[in-house]
Parts: sequence; structure tokens; C-alpha cells
Amino acid sequence: MGRSRRTIPEELLLLALDPATGTTAQPQSLDLGLAGAQLVELALAGRIAPDGDRIAVVMPRPTGDPTLDTALELLRRRGSPVRAVHWIGGPRLGLRQTYLTHLERCGMVHAVAGQMCGVLPTTRYQATDTAISREIRARLDSAIRTGVPPDPRTAALAALAHAVGLGKHLYPGNEGRSSRSRLRDLIRHDPMGGLVAHAVMDVQNGVAAQPRRAAAVSGGGNGGSGRRTAAVRSGVAPAETVPQQAGHHGGVMARAAAAS
Repeated sequence: MGRSRRTIPEELLLLALDPATGTTAQPQSLDLGLAGAQLVELALAGRIAPDGDRIAVVMPRPTGDPTLDTALELLRRRGSPVRAVHWIGGPRLGLRQTYLTHLERCGMVHAVAGQMCGVLPTTRYQATDTAISREIRARLDSAIRTGVPPDPRTAALAALAHAVGLGKHLYPGNEGRSSRSRLRDLIRHDPMGGLVAHAVMDVQNGVAAQPRRAAAVSGGGNGGSGRRTAAVRSGVAPAETVPQQAGHHGGVMARAAAAS
């Protein structure tokens, strides 16, 4: 895959990063969104494909991206297609920190050490090139403003941004209401992005344990509309600093592998 193009998980995290505070909006749901973004990126790379509401590995060859390849290997070890909602709701805690560390290694952000309440060590993150974040945001703004169907990557990014509740972070206040509505509507432009975005919302709404109706993805049932109306909280959670806890974040992906 190389580094010529940013991945959707990277772009989602850069969208969520607040340049003023160095923290991320919607930190709890962002882990879920990043897990979903990995699925979309792997699908675009031809490694996985949707099978109803499940995800199947169709090409186990590594992409060259270490974070994506860890997820691909975990999916491969399952041996059979896994429901998207179960994958996204699985042991993915800490994925946000994993990607922050990844972005730091890639030179897209830099860490700034600090303290919370003058005692607890924390790390905040600042983008090293704000032009990258502006370009990502401009793509979303263009899709919202023009109404022209976006490319699959932008459509999937918009779907995931809506699913994790970034709408009020990106388009705040009453003046941003119409933009938030159009951001939500972009979910229909990419089937894979729509599938994982709905799965992210399902996990947040606590319905991951319920069988997902195939009609919700394929477009049948429910009076032929085929579109669920799963609610998602669109408010922005308080900004969160990232405590420096030795051994906690570094072993996230290893624990996920052991859990599979």
C-alpha cells in the first residue's frame, strides 16, 4: 500500500483532533470508528469484502501498513466471516492511542507532554502539517456544499464521522445544523462505509448482540426502504487528555490478537 495515500483511520483521527487542545473529540466512540475505518480501508485494498452483514477475508496478503495488517491477520484467524458489529464491538479499546502513536511515527503529529491537575502525566497531540487536516476537511465540506456524490473514500469518511458523533465538532451550533444533516446523508454513497457506520452506531446503542436483518444492508424489507434509523448521540464529549500509562496502550493490539 505504501505511504503515498493516507488511510481512512488516519484521516478520521486527524478530523477528530482538536488543534487548540491537542485532544480528540468523541474519544470513546472514536475507537469504534477507527475499527470500522480499518474495515473500509481493507475493503478498498481488496483484502476483505462484505458478505451480507459479515466481513470475509478474500486476500490475506499484507498491505504493508502495520496497523491494518494486524487487523487483517485477526480477521484471517477467525477462519470464517465475522459480523461487522461483533468485530467493531470486540476488544478494540486503545485503538485511538495505537493510531496516535502510529501518526507520530509517520510524522503527521507530534506529542506534547504535560500534566493533568499538576500531577498525572498526560500527552497531547498536535498536527505537524495543518494543511493535511485542512485538505481532509475541505473534501468533506465540498461534498456537503455541492451535493455531488463523493468518491468512496470521502463517502466512507463522512459516514464514519457521523457515526462517531463528530458532526457537532466539525459543524457546531445552529448554523451547522444543515451541514450535519448533509453529513449524515452522505452515508448512502458507499455501501461498505454505510455497513460499518451502522455497525458502529449499533454498538453504541447496545444492539450488537441482536442479529442484524439482512434487509437493513441489502435494501429489502421494512416497507422496501431498507434503511434503518439507528440513533447516535451527536453531541461532542468533553475533550480528553491521554494519560501516559506504561504498558497499557503498547499492548493493545497484542491483547486483541490473544483474544481472538
